[in-house]
Amino acid sequence: MFNKEMQTLGEERSVIRELFEYGARRKREIGAENVFDFSLGNPGVPAPACVEEEILRLLREVPGQVLHGYTSAPGLYEVRKAVADDLKSRFGADTDPDLVYMTCGASASLTVALCALCNAGDEVIVIAPFFPEYRVFIEGAGGKCVVVPSGKGFRPDLSALEGAITARTKAVIVNSPNNPTGVVYSEEEIEGIARVLRRASEARGEPVYLLADEPYRELTYGKTPPFVPNFYKETLVLYSFSKSLSLAGERIGYLSVPKNCAGAKELFAAISGAGRRLGFVCAPALFQRAVSVCLGRTADLGVYRENRDLLYGALVRFGYECVSPDGAFYLFVKSPEPDAKAFSERAKKFELLLVPSDSFGVPGYVRISYCVERSVIEHSLPAFGKLMEEYRK
Repeated sequence: MFNKEMQTLGEERSVIRELFEYGARRKREIGAENVFDFSLGNPGVPAPACVEEEILRLLREVPGQVLHGYTSAPGLYEVRKAVADDLKSRFGADTDPDLVYMTCGASASLTVALCALCNAGDEVIVIAPFFPEYRVFIEGAGGKCVVVPSGKGFRPDLSALEGAITARTKAVIVNSPNNPTGVVYSEEEIEGIARVLRRASEARGEPVYLLADEPYRELTYGKTPPFVPNFYKETLVLYSFSKSLSLAGERIGYLSVPKNCAGAKELFAAISGAGRRLGFVCAPALFQRAVSVCLGRTADLGVYRENRDLLYGALVRFGYECVSPDGAFYLFVKSPEPDAKAFSERAKKFELLLVPSDSFGVPGYVRISYCVERSVIEHSLPAFGKLMEEYRK
């Protein structure tokens, strides 16, 4: 009667979203100030002024039908040119407006890229811990998700990566700054990954692609993520303005292919075809225009550094073992007991909503999203202290 696989996906909702919905219910029941919801990576600072200013200018100066009408399938040419020029200016990127595809955020970029690349049974490697929806996107494209463990400190393990590559490997996804750990890969680590993929590509006579998932590119604390295509030309950049401009709910981003990528034009045609099949054509027209004048600018991301320092310092004092994040807005915290799901359930007793790490491909941790108001963190600290006291008993 209907697609059972889709029914299963709908019934087995993401753990993150389930916690978020649970938190919404609890806030209605006992008051929002009494619930400490660290589940969703929802930006907690306003968009920069340039976004509102450009939207208001457009609404005043551009006729409504033109402003809100369809764009070309891959997006407005002038917006794609602005993106290409920005990448060239900031990173020396070798790209072109005709190789930029505007999308409904990084998730749409990933979905389109995977459908463009994968034939049935192709393998896509992810490095654990990883954003859980990677598996959904890969399998939806007919591929197989191959999980490779990270090394010490959740950094890339090049030997494990090389050992996982087979004749069916089509792509590797890298996510730096990383969700959920906040780890930022160094130039040496990206160059190491590039060497592994160049060897594999040469051995099989066709490229293994690198998908650089970069929604947190600008959200760092003293470390600058390398621009991956400068190290490996068969790299597709998947970007979202959700975090940098605090526009998560507007679903706007882009996919970029380097000009010197092997078969770049044919690959972009496949990307356009995948967008057509999936219905990801003509990203939101108003926000295409708005972000084009805000390229390279950000919301007040310093708030996240303050939240990180407050929460990390307090949890370490309480006795929690935490990964110190260099980017993004998550703390990856080791569970005081082996079962992270049990720990997450116990935390609910103190109205702390923490995401267990199992779906991220690594057991025994929880993810804490600190992109919340500072008051939420301040008021949650006694609850974190009491939770740890239970384990000390």
